[in-house]
Amino acid sequence: MTSRVDEILSWYESDNPGVLANLRRMMMTGTLAGTGKFVILPVDQGFEHGPARSFAKNPAGYDPNYHFQLAIESGCNAYAAPLGFLEAGARRYAGQIPLILKLNNSDSLLAGADPKSAVTGSVRDALRLGCAAIGFTIYPGSAQRNEMYHELRRLTEEAKDAGLAVVVWSYPRGSGLSKNGETGIDVVAYAAQIAAQLGAHVIKVKPPTAHIEQDAARKVYESEKIPVATLADRVRHVVQSAFGRRIVIFSGGEAKDTAAILEEIKGIQQGGGFGSIIGRNSFQRPKAEAVKLLQQIMAIYKG
Repeated sequence: MTSRVDEILSWYESDNPGVLANLRRMMMTGTLAGTGKFVILPVDQGFEHGPARSFAKNPAGYDPNYHFQLAIESGCNAYAAPLGFLEAGARRYAGQIPLILKLNNSDSLLAGADPKSAVTGSVRDALRLGCAAIGFTIYPGSAQRNEMYHELRRLTEEAKDAGLAVVVWSYPRGSGLSKNGETGIDVVAYAAQIAAQLGAHVIKVKPPTAHIEQDAARKVYESEKIPVATLADRVRHVVQSAFGRRIVIFSGGEAKDTAAILEEIKGIQQGGGFGSIIGRNSFQRPKAEAVKLLQQIMAIYKG
């Protein structure tokens, strides 16, 4: 199966051996090792949404070590979190799973139409903690997007020089978009393109809906008959929009029941998506149930 990993690595022709080694490290870890598929556990919700909203449903999640254990025991490719959570367990679990340090975060204590996350970690922190990659969120559609793009460009250059991979959360949001537009197919595909153009190795977006936000885009989708009826169609188009040569993974989204999660995963898999990054829908369940769910998701991507 490593021929698929070699093929994916061949897409990153400008990168140094350190970056390629870390991408390979993530692709050769866990249940999906060698397949070129990903299931990543992200736990930035405590910072983003607050501790009770994130962990009260499963109080074991207040402990940062719990999330390291969940990611390792379920066979994830990597574990992503902000600085504090990684610092709390990086030494104990050193080398057991690739880590992704989320370098920017925001809180929900002050709402605003145009979000922008604060830089909360550094490339130096990522190296100190033994990480394989950095993570960074951008909000295309926000009035503050250009500042985020500038920050990402600087951190991407520094990370690549240090041999770290770059994972970009590209989440359209802001005064330039309607609520439905945040997950509209034209907007999500555009967000994936922006992340690819900014140099991301791995791009995380939300599963797109059939909604088309922009009038100018709607004309093209209709005239060129771009298929968007099914989730598989839409995922295929988003992957194509990220050059067709970048790793595109999809968020798990709001909490939902197991059947709905697995049905969504099937659509992503059928559309050629590279995997999922499943946070709340895993760590808010009891551990045994979470491990079972993550392994069911991995089985779909394997198949």
